[in-house]
Amino acid sequence: QVHLQESGPGLIKPSQTLSCAASGRTFNIYAVGWFRQAPGKEREFVAAVNWLSGSTYYVDSVKGRFTISRDNAKNTVDLQMNSLKPEDTAVYYCAADRLRIPSGSLYPRTYEYWGQGTQVTVSS
Repeated sequence: QVHLQESGPGLIKPSQTLSCAASGRTFNIYAVGWFRQAPGKEREFVAAVNWLSGSTYYVDSVKGRFTISRDNAKNTVDLQMNSLKPEDTAVYYCAADRLRIPSGSLYPRTYEYWGQGTQVTVSS
């Protein structure tokens, strides 16, 4: 079992970082991703990182603005968000998936473990 806890301020400045701390059976983590859900919309993928290699994948709408990174020693994954826009307002969720055979891609992928979410509000 892997437990995920997001942290981040609610109302944020044009640039801010969200952090996800993993605990439990972290040795089995393969991918960690960030998803978001805006009011009245479906949850969408934002970015993901390969826990082992550090390779990353982003949705087009955040490429060049968001950066995902992991710290294996601290068991954390950060999402650095720059040039934030009002349309980035959403509840952001951290998700993790274990190593599977075959390993599969970072996205699309069914993530097994989820955090509770943290609200991000960007004012215009």
